[in-house]
Amino acid sequence: MKETEPKRKEGEEAMGKVIIGGGQGFWGDSNDAAIHMVRNSDINYMACDYLAELTMSILARQKLKNPKAGYARDFLGMMKECGKEAYEKGIRVLTNAGGMNIEGLVEALAAQASEQGLSGMKIGYVTGDEISDRIPALLKEGVTFENMDDTGDFRDIQDKVFNANVYFGHEPTLECLRQGADMVITGRSTDSALFLAPCMHELGWEADDWDNLARGIMAGHLLECGGQGAGGNYDYGWRDVSRMDELGFPIAEVSEDNFVITKAPDCGGIICEQSCKEQFLYEVHDPANYLTPDVNVDISQATLTQIGENRVRVGNIRGRRRPDMLKLSLGYHAGYKVAGMLSFAWPDAYEKAQYAADIIMKKMKRKNLAAEEVRIDYIGVNALHLGVAETDPEKLKDLNEVVLRIAIRTLTKEEAYKLVPEIAPLQLNGPPGASFFGGRAKVQEVLGLWPCLIPRDAVKLESHILEVV
Repeated sequence: MKETEPKRKEGEEAMGKVIIGGGQGFWGDSNDAAIHMVRNSDINYMACDYLAELTMSILARQKLKNPKAGYARDFLGMMKECGKEAYEKGIRVLTNAGGMNIEGLVEALAAQASEQGLSGMKIGYVTGDEISDRIPALLKEGVTFENMDDTGDFRDIQDKVFNANVYFGHEPTLECLRQGADMVITGRSTDSALFLAPCMHELGWEADDWDNLARGIMAGHLLECGGQGAGGNYDYGWRDVSRMDELGFPIAEVSEDNFVITKAPDCGGIICEQSCKEQFLYEVHDPANYLTPDVNVDISQATLTQIGENRVRVGNIRGRRRPDMLKLSLGYHAGYKVAGMLSFAWPDAYEKAQYAADIIMKKMKRKNLAAEEVRIDYIGVNALHLGVAETDPEKLKDLNEVVLRIAIRTLTKEEAYKLVPEIAPLQLNGPPGASFFGGRAKVQEVLGLWPCLIPRDAVKLESHILEVV
C-alpha cells in the first residue's frame, strides 16, 4: 500500500472528503471503465452494482443446479485485472455481486487474492438477506406478504417460491468497513447503500443524520448505473458524447456540505447538468419522497450546477426518517414460455406477418392451447411503440421488412411445446417471403417476481471478515 494513500483506521478522524467511483451498472456490464478508474483516478472507494430483482432469481436457479454458482462471476474477472492494484493503492471495493452465494464468491476471491500475493487483505461480507426459510414463521407472526402491485394472493404462489431477498441498507456494510475490510461483498444490498456506507465511514455521519444520508444516497444514485450516469443511454444529446467506445463511469467527490459528480481523466463520456438530471430522476417515482431503506429522500428542490468541464455540483437535498418496513422481492415459478420469430420481406411485409400470426393462432385453437398469456408483436411496427399500426396504416404498406414475434406463457411444459413445431413450417406453408431465424424455439421456465414489504426487525443481517492468507 502506498504511504501517500493510507486507509483510515477505526478511531481516526474523518478525511473531510471521500471520492467514490461507480464501477458497474448491472450484471454483464463492461469492466473497462472500472479498471481504467482504478488505474487512472484518485478514488478512495469503488462500488459495483450487479443486481436487479430478477437477477436474484436467475442466480438462485443457477445455484440450485450448481451449489458453487449463484454469484456474478464477472466481478471475479474484474478483480483479477485490477484487484491487486486497488489493494496496493488503498482503494476499497464494495459490491453486491455475491447475489445468492456470498460465501462462494468470498471463497473464490480469497483464493485469487492469495495467488496474487495479497496476504493480509481483509474481505468483509454480509449474510442474512435471503429469508425464504423464514416465510412460514413470518406468516404465523402475521406478515401477509401482500403484493405491492396489488396483484394476486400470496397463498397461490407460496409453494412456488425459490428465493426471497430483502433490500437492505448501509448498516452491515458500514460494520465491515469499521472492522477494516478492504473489500465488502453483499447479497441484495440496495445499489445506493454501497455508496452511502463509505460516506458515513469517512465523514462520520450518524444513522439519523437524515439530510446527509439523503446526500449520500443521491451521490450513489448518480453512480449506481455506471455508464448511464456519464453519457451512456443519454437521451438529450447522445451525439455530443465523446469517445463512447471508451466511456468512463461517474465519480462522486463527497464532502461535509456538498458533492460533485465527475469522471476519471483520459476517458470518454460526458458529465453535465442534463446528463446528471436524466440519471437523477431515473427510477424516482416521487421526487419529494424517494424511499430507501436508509432514508426518505426529498430532491424536489435539488440544484445541479455545472462548475467546470465534466464537473457538476449537486445541492439542496433533504432527508427524512427512514421507513419502518423493508422491501422483499420473492422469485417464484410462474410457468413456462416459448417465443419464436419469422421475418417477412417487402412487398406487403406487415400484411404477411399479420396473416402468419392468424395462421398460428388458428392452429393453437385447434390444439386447445391453454395459455396464461399470448403476446404478438411486429418488430419494426409496434414492438416498442404500441398502436402505430392502427393509427397510421398507410405508412406500413412499403416497409422493407417486418419481424413477427409470437410468445406464449403456460402453466405446463406440455402446453408450451404446442407452439414449437408451428413456427418453422410457415417458411413454406404460409405467405411468401418468410425466413425463420434464431433456431428452433425452446421451452423456458418463467421466473415471476412478487414484491412486498416486511417489518425491519424480521431480518437478521450479519457482518463477517475473512483475512487472506
